[in-house]
Amino acid sequence: MSHRIVRMVAVAGLLSVHLPLVLLMAWSFNASRSGARWEGLTLEWYRRLFARHDLWIALRTSLVVGFVATAFATATGTMAALALARGRWRGRRTVEQSLLIPMVTPEIVAGISLLILFTGMGLRLGLLTVIIAHATFCLPFVVVVLLARLRGMDQSLEQAALALGADELAAFRRVTLPLLAPGIVAAALLAFTLSFDDFLITFFTTGPGTTTLPLVVYGMVRRTVEPTINALSALLVVGTTLLLLVTPRRAVTGAA
Repeated sequence: MSHRIVRMVAVAGLLSVHLPLVLLMAWSFNASRSGARWEGLTLEWYRRLFARHDLWIALRTSLVVGFVATAFATATGTMAALALARGRWRGRRTVEQSLLIPMVTPEIVAGISLLILFTGMGLRLGLLTVIIAHATFCLPFVVVVLLARLRGMDQSLEQAALALGADELAAFRRVTLPLLAPGIVAAALLAFTLSFDDFLITFFTTGPGTTTLPLVVYGMVRRTVEPTINALSALLVVGTTLLLLVTPRRAVTGAA
């Protein structure tokens, strides 16, 4: 009986998460402009979506910001995680605990603080400031994921490589890095998702001529929900699903 209850709760939880997405995808083919009722199938909203050049420019900006910020956060976070997990230096615990502060700080506070920092440094708000802000925001998440992976690894393999004559660089390249690779991929996927989806930090750190996809979508829904947003959201759901399908399972579970 307890197993049935657990399965029922699990199914209810999955439905509560996925049912709105299924309805959104179905409504992207609805001929009704208001969405209040079903009026038949149509591809009109997809046609209008592909005709919106501002959306595709914003998508390109979001992808550029996401890839660059992810690359920087992943590379820096990997080195920081290795220093925290393998290093023995004073203040290591304090630094590790301080990583939790940006993760629990409200994004609006982080956005305002970054805006004050960039303004005080004399940086012109634009693509560069958005990339720096996203990389800074994603860095603690990358470090936490890789720390969990490093602490679950068997250090005796690295020690065996050193004992057999390999130097530290060779041991890292041939032993540590392959074992850490699933965690690196998982951390990069998390960082890219956080960057691509971010609105508040981008809102405070962007400038004229630099508009990401969440900002454009927000401008579209301020007065009413256009049917093209349903089509755009459906494409994003399909793209995310395909990305998960082509990503190796070890990478998806690499943080575990």
